[in-house]
Amino acid sequence: MMNQALANHVLEEESGAGSAGAGREHPRRIALLGNPNTGKTTLFNRLSGLRHKTSNFPGTTQEARIGRVRLERDEASPSEAAADSEAGGSGCELIDLPGVYSLELRQSEAEVCRNVLAGTSAPRGEPVGPPDAACVVVDSTNLSRNMVLVGEVLRRRLPTVIVLTMADIAQRRGLRIDVKRLGDLLGCEVVACNAREGSGIETVRRALAGARIPNVTPPGDEAGLAAWAEAMALEATMQPAHPDADRMTDRLDRVLTHPVAGTLIFAATMGLLFWVIFSIATVPMDMIDALFVHLGGFIKSVLPPGILNDFLSDGVVGGIGATVIFLPQICLLFFLISILEDTGYLARAAFVADRLMRPFGLPGHAFVPLLSSHACALPGIMAARAIPDRRERLATILVAPFMTCSARIPVYVLMATLLFPGRPGMQAAAFAGSYAVGAGAGLLSALLLRRTILKGQSGRMALELPTFKIPSIRTALLTMYDRAMVFMKKAGTAILAICIVLWWLGSYPHVPPPQSAEALREQAAMLTTSGEASEQERREALLAEAERLEASHAAAHSFAGRIGRAVQPLFAPLGYDWQLSIGVITSFAAREVFVSTMAVVVTGQEEADASVMERLAKAKRSDGETLIFTTATSWSLLVYYVLAMQCLPTLAVTAREAGGVRWALLQLAWMLLVAYAAALAVYQGMTASGIA
Repeated sequence: MMNQALANHVLEEESGAGSAGAGREHPRRIALLGNPNTGKTTLFNRLSGLRHKTSNFPGTTQEARIGRVRLERDEASPSEAAADSEAGGSGCELIDLPGVYSLELRQSEAEVCRNVLAGTSAPRGEPVGPPDAACVVVDSTNLSRNMVLVGEVLRRRLPTVIVLTMADIAQRRGLRIDVKRLGDLLGCEVVACNAREGSGIETVRRALAGARIPNVTPPGDEAGLAAWAEAMALEATMQPAHPDADRMTDRLDRVLTHPVAGTLIFAATMGLLFWVIFSIATVPMDMIDALFVHLGGFIKSVLPPGILNDFLSDGVVGGIGATVIFLPQICLLFFLISILEDTGYLARAAFVADRLMRPFGLPGHAFVPLLSSHACALPGIMAARAIPDRRERLATILVAPFMTCSARIPVYVLMATLLFPGRPGMQAAAFAGSYAVGAGAGLLSALLLRRTILKGQSGRMALELPTFKIPSIRTALLTMYDRAMVFMKKAGTAILAICIVLWWLGSYPHVPPPQSAEALREQAAMLTTSGEASEQERREALLAEAERLEASHAAAHSFAGRIGRAVQPLFAPLGYDWQLSIGVITSFAAREVFVSTMAVVVTGQEEADASVMERLAKAKRSDGETLIFTTATSWSLLVYYVLAMQCLPTLAVTAREAGGVRWALLQLAWMLLVAYAAALAVYQGMTASGIA
């Protein structure tokens, strides 16, 4: 907190009486604060546009967006202009802090805000001291509640500007605020704007450029501050809110938060969100997949065969493709969540979901992350940032991968087809059961976590039901862009590195082809290419069989294959031979890799089409007698993949979002333990019952 001498020094610097930026080693910094749902993010986007970057505060998972902002100075001295020019043209960085109702709350968001205002923390971690100014965003429709945070900021004695937003909604309610009178009461400049439409933004820029230290000091105790806030709100408000608008909002809330009707609407809304993410995203995902397949093929065609060709086409391009293919799901997820949040419905949905999640120790805020994890656990874990309580947030992150993601579907297709060939009804039942088992395991794990290592009193979810508004497409697009860039920068690097490592393990060392393959090639060489059609078909069949044997032999003798043989005794109690063990090991890169791995190891083909599926069903183990996919083994594999952590990129994101590698290791160990125990029980139980 700044003392008066330091405050006066900053005031002199801002007014031009001091050094006017001389010796300044960093751009002017303005902290942007406000209650949740006040339009703070919309204002930030208007002021900074796309000229921002996202950064975490040291030691936390809380984010701040830092944007370059151009300020308007009525009278800028030459030294000020020079300082602004050196700072990159604008001379100002706007730090969008987490939304809080009070700086004194015992929440990580409030702690971050306190530390930034005190100068003990910064998003990039550098010791830069307190910000040069503070901007507090206030909802015009709920002035008294917002004024508590205003008073707490004014007590910090920083140059401060108050920005009133949602003025259009206030006018529709018949609410009028005397901006000049409110500024006189607070002792600092107060301006109004409509950030959604962009009106008043230039006024905000000029106010921030000339921010001054307030000449009013609010009461030091919270009770006095609350009374102070109520009195100022009443004095500055010229007319009461229009009663009809309040009555309409109340009627809608009675339906949307009703135990029955609200739950049905909530289920329909979330189901639609899930359908969009799960279905519509497949079109751009297929396009991205095809693009990278063609790119890999192009590299193979232009570069000579060798290590560089394999590394670029399979390792680099394949790894990047495995990252980018999830981008449509992530973009759609955060776009739709931003739309729902902007309308005001998301708060109502969280209120309804709280009734369902609370018995398992999770808040209603956890439902959207868990729902989105059915598309991909990566955006689901990232969406858990919206959960205020740290213990509840960690519990949600740790159990999110239990939800059935789209990467598991190829495994489900393979297992269901092998278990119930030609019986689509039973295959559908197996699918539904897999989803239910995963969700049930996640909820029970959350209950266990909340009663052990994450034990803590689950307070009632207190949230504000914001006014209903028409969503801002611009804000949703910017939010989508920001989240996508975070994913690509943070998760993308980890995914790429993991894919390259596992590609290397599966491709090396190179071994000579087996004698059986050489014999087939010799037979094919004896057949002419200009002979009869039957002779040409015979030659192509021999070459295809030779390639299959070579691919299977190479996979078995690669580093991954050797690891599979080494760990096979560990998986033997589950009914897996060394070939299945290879599939389990390689699928740690991504679950869907299991299908292509088994196709290569068993049949030598990468695509699991109908003919390959038949060959997998009839494939034998090394003894030449026992099927690889027996009934008991297939059920064991299905249960294992429903519950296991078979996705290293998810672990990388968990480590980042939870705040340490230890949480990712705990997630890995617990999910593998649950999966192993369940698969063991299934296999041994079915074997003991005589079901082979």
